[in-house]
Amino acid sequence: METLDCRGMNCPKPVLQTKAHLEKSEKEPFRVLVDNEASRENVLRFGRSQGCQVSAVDGEDGDFQITLVPGDSTAEKDTFQEEDYRCDLPGNNNLIYVISSNTMGRGSEDLGWALLQTYVTTIAEISPLPSHVLLYNGGVKLVTTEGKALEALQALEKKGVTIWVCGTCLEFFKLEEKRKAGSITNMYDIMNTMASAARVVSPF
Repeated sequence: METLDCRGMNCPKPVLQTKAHLEKSEKEPFRVLVDNEASRENVLRFGRSQGCQVSAVDGEDGDFQITLVPGDSTAEKDTFQEEDYRCDLPGNNNLIYVISSNTMGRGSEDLGWALLQTYVTTIAEISPLPSHVLLYNGGVKLVTTEGKALEALQALEKKGVTIWVCGTCLEFFKLEEKRKAGSITNMYDIMNTMASAARVVSPF
């Protein structure tokens, strides 16, 4: 299996190298070596966006080995935007926002939805910006429903914040085709990101 050695490269170079190799050889599995967490997450996220099966092994020396197995070459893939794969923002101290519902607080669901719209919009006004916003359970509806929260999440992505959306949750609510922001992820990555975070903030 061919290996791309992207150690020593800053974001988004490892993703660009991965993209070039995938375009050259769409069917053959390959590995990517990186030496920082941000590049690891970006390569994994890019692979998923292109329909690949991806997995990562963390080495004892601080390196990460990522394996990508290309999927159906005719399947629809997410549009590639280089700015989406910049490294985590400096000074964020690995701050994570977790949103697991489509309402904020108890009582009126309409009020809870309105409060959550304002909450998500306000994230960009609080310093520092988070490295990630994780959406699962009802929280995935924020990237499938038009509103201020969707616009705010799209704007955060452009600023380099990683928006991860639970794929199982999208399937449960039958919203896979309605996602308008973020990248699909799984429970392993959600738990791993939360476990390694310095701070986790949630409105619930």
